[in-house]
Amino acid sequence: MDVWVPYLMLCGGLAVVLGALTWLALYVRRRGGGGGVLAAYEEAFRVTGHAAHQEIRAEAERKTPADSPDGPFRRTR
Repeated sequence: MDVWVPYLMLCGGLAVVLGALTWLALYVRRRGGGGGVLAAYEEAFRVTGHAAHQEIRAEAERKTPADSPDGPFRRTR
């Protein structure tokens, strides 16, 4: 019986850690956060990461689609 106690403690600790990480993932998804960490990594290690992140943020903040410079599309005959 004494042989199984360390294994049971290890399995229990692993279950607690996995449960906590699952809860954290659900919490971050619900709040909509977590993108800032990845954006910081992109900006630090990739040259185009900053420009791409700024473009994605601008696109997400845009309320209505941008108009075409040529005006609305009309079919010609």
